[in-house]
Amino acid sequence: MNKTYHFWITGCQMNYADARRVATELEKIGYRATPQLEDADVVVLETCTVRQQSEDKAYNKLDNLRPLKEQNPDMTIAVMGCVVGVRGNEALEKRFPFVDVFMEPSTDGIPLVSHLRQGEDLTLEQEMTAQRHAWQDGEVILPTDQRGQLVSAPVSIVYGCSHACSFCIIPQRRGIERSRPVGEVAAEVRSLVAQGVKEVVLLGQIVDRYGYDVPGGPDLADLLRVINGIDGLQRIRFLTSHPNYMTDKILRAVADLPKVMPQIEVPIQAGDDEVLREMKRGYTADDYRRLVSRIRQIIPDVAIHNDVIVGFPGETDAQFQKTYDILQELELDKIHLARYSPRPGTVSARRMSDDVSDEEKRRRFHSIEDLQKEISERKMARWMGETVEVLVEEQQKGRWRGRTPQSKLVFFDDPRDLKGELVQVRILHTGPWSMSGVAVDRPAGDRVSGGKETAVSPSIPLTLVS
Repeated sequence: MNKTYHFWITGCQMNYADARRVATELEKIGYRATPQLEDADVVVLETCTVRQQSEDKAYNKLDNLRPLKEQNPDMTIAVMGCVVGVRGNEALEKRFPFVDVFMEPSTDGIPLVSHLRQGEDLTLEQEMTAQRHAWQDGEVILPTDQRGQLVSAPVSIVYGCSHACSFCIIPQRRGIERSRPVGEVAAEVRSLVAQGVKEVVLLGQIVDRYGYDVPGGPDLADLLRVINGIDGLQRIRFLTSHPNYMTDKILRAVADLPKVMPQIEVPIQAGDDEVLREMKRGYTADDYRRLVSRIRQIIPDVAIHNDVIVGFPGETDAQFQKTYDILQELELDKIHLARYSPRPGTVSARRMSDDVSDEEKRRRFHSIEDLQKEISERKMARWMGETVEVLVEEQQKGRWRGRTPQSKLVFFDDPRDLKGELVQVRILHTGPWSMSGVAVDRPAGDRVSGGKETAVSPSIPLTLVS
């Protein structure tokens, strides 16, 4: 009987990409996924530390696993991700002595596999199964519950970060910036496409710094051109970018390459220059204005997504108002909004006082939230009556759910099985966060993706690591 594994994952898309790599290694030695944690022979926690709340959530989960491990000492428990970090885990080992394996972020899973091989006598059948899967599926083996099921998959292209913003703990936890070779990324994407994936999301802490650690090497635009040429792939996205490194070469690649979607995620974080200096962001509000203008000039149909932190140490009402004003002025498509919380070990936590009250942080948060709702409702209304192309991801509450090239969420009703299809949908209703409509049949042949030609794809459903 095959042994089983279970993943508990929190945090960013990069964590899902990292977990998939580890799951691949477990699959190679005969393990299979189970949705039930209590039934698993191996439990892997993929953790996040971007906020203290995320870290505390991981610790609480580990505390809850302690009695389960006591009841079943043969269960293997592994912890990976940013809670572990790259600078040793002595404190974690002391606090959670029942954990069998600790793994750094962006691990390949070999430490866990090595532990299991020491503790288990793998059968010849399991070894042959692993070899057969490797031969059939190529460079990357999706977990069994995702194979032929996954529509969109994250692919990490640069690990770590060498641009230390004063509020961010990630460089300390994930280490210095390391770009993956173009050929390695392309091989992973080809393998994913061969197993049914239609869209890839290229990931990096600062994704537009891809290649900066390799003097004279390829940059993100060069990588996009290579990935765009992979047969069977329908769509490419990338995130998250930094304003300082979003070059015209990258923007032209987005505009020119048919599979790269017109969506740019480039955070401003704050609209006041003094706050930006304290954040160590390296640009001004006017620099960001000029970047948005350039993006819209080069990619006219673009959607721009943004990150904002409110209540940064020392942020006054007047400084917050500048953030509000620039967001009102630029009318961006989406905002990922966060209230500042100090992270131990960061520059802002060591040197600055968290002097904005929680009540005021919440007021500022809701103020921008209300503003963005108005902007989004107005921008989404422009799609009323239009026909848009939707990559269908899944069925939710009886309706199909998918996204446009600009990553606008669309729901529609249709009796056919359309999972994984590129479907033309006429928009009949718009709201601030999504749209809905009806599928419009088109003749067989090439279909249009945001004005760009792409090939029709077969139907596939969506599942993620549990």
